[in-house]
Amino acid sequence: MRELSKPSTARCNGNLYTLFLLAEPQYVSCVRLSGVLEQFEHDSVNRFLLRENYTPQDRFEAVKGELIFAGGTASVDDSVVDKPYRDPSKSAFVGYFWSGKHKRSVKGVNLITLYYSDVAGNSYPVNFRIYDQREGKTKNDYFLDMVREIKQWGLKPDWVSGDSWYASLENLKFLRNEEVGFLFGVAHNRKVSLERGKEVPVQTLEIPQQGLVVYLKEFGWVKVFRQDFKHEARYYIMMLPELENLKPQESLKHLTRQTFKQVHDQHWQIESFHRVIKQVCNLERFYVRDEQAIRNHFFCALQAFCRLQTMRVEGLIENLYEVSRQLFIPVIRQFILENLTNSVSG
Repeated sequence: MRELSKPSTARCNGNLYTLFLLAEPQYVSCVRLSGVLEQFEHDSVNRFLLRENYTPQDRFEAVKGELIFAGGTASVDDSVVDKPYRDPSKSAFVGYFWSGKHKRSVKGVNLITLYYSDVAGNSYPVNFRIYDQREGKTKNDYFLDMVREIKQWGLKPDWVSGDSWYASLENLKFLRNEEVGFLFGVAHNRKVSLERGKEVPVQTLEIPQQGLVVYLKEFGWVKVFRQDFKHEARYYIMMLPELENLKPQESLKHLTRQTFKQVHDQHWQIESFHRVIKQVCNLERFYVRDEQAIRNHFFCALQAFCRLQTMRVEGLIENLYEVSRQLFIPVIRQFILENLTNSVSG
């Protein structure tokens, strides 16, 4: 974590606010925190959110001691924090983004995360961006920036994964040049060919369990896998750095269904991450509107997730929902028993 240039005199700090996000079931506000602790005014919380300047690298520095740097999978995905009643002209970062949950564009804040799973099974968010229209960048631009940064910080993933949004030719060529393997979802109508010049939609191909080597236009040879879900089939392309003395097509034959399943399972951990930061870490529940305050709230929500993840790794909890589910049991029990006694005596 970033060191302060001088000791802070603030009563509210990142650790306290992070614990508040894990404990508060609904009302995440400066007034609420000051009322819970009764130690300081809500302005102290507001000043903390406006004053601090946490960065994505601070997020990495906080978890790097928990990770094995080489051989893991870095997964990219984005999630929309719903803010249907916010005025975009009065609140930073609010815009319209496509939501997989709602299956349409909704008003909110878009968080893009790079999530790393190491070879021992430890996994944490290692980089992130909040989509800012003023920067003139796309989500793919943010993705490439984040991959470059984690490599500069020392991470050496064997694989990078993402959904079809991030399967652009620019991204695929970048990863090939970086000699990193990849797994990306592709749209059903993505054109591929079994031989150059004869392109067909990927969904028209008969794809065996062990995958099918195909040629992707303007890129080269990749291997396609099909994964059947309850309501649909999804298609994925994989590539690994060329093996010594082997042509690309020959190298791809070494990609098995087992490898696909391993990388695919690691990628799906980012879906669980998105659910937990919203349902348990209070990412969506904030009332601040200033850019810096929102950035700091998001940072602390990610920090809350990492705290839970470390507790799970250390065996202190069995799953990431346990703390929120168990936290209020004594209060609920006491309320029921006291009122039950009163009703009986009455």
